[in-house]
Amino acid sequence: MKPMHSIIIVAFTSALLGCNERKQAVNEQRDNTKEALEQERDNLQSGTRLAKEQVDADAAAEKARLDAQQAAQEAQIDADKKKADAAAKAAKEKIDAQNR
Repeated sequence: MKPMHSIIIVAFTSALLGCNERKQAVNEQRDNTKEALEQERDNLQSGTRLAKEQVDADAAAEKARLDAQQAAQEAQIDADKKKADAAAKAAKEKIDAQNR
């Protein structure tokens, strides 16, 4: 083999090895980027899940508050109705007592 061919083969082999190392570095960078993006996605999903759970808890508390408020107002209405019935009965009895 001629010395020039040997030099060309060595140079070509070195270039291929350097090229493979650069490709490997590109692949590693791609893998690192994808891993970071997957971690970002996981964090986003976790944060969204926690936010939804908090919204559900807040909604349940608000619903309970509204139910309690409604029950209290209905109890007041029932008491006012009984008071109106008692006042009407007393007024009728007063009329009956005056007519005797």
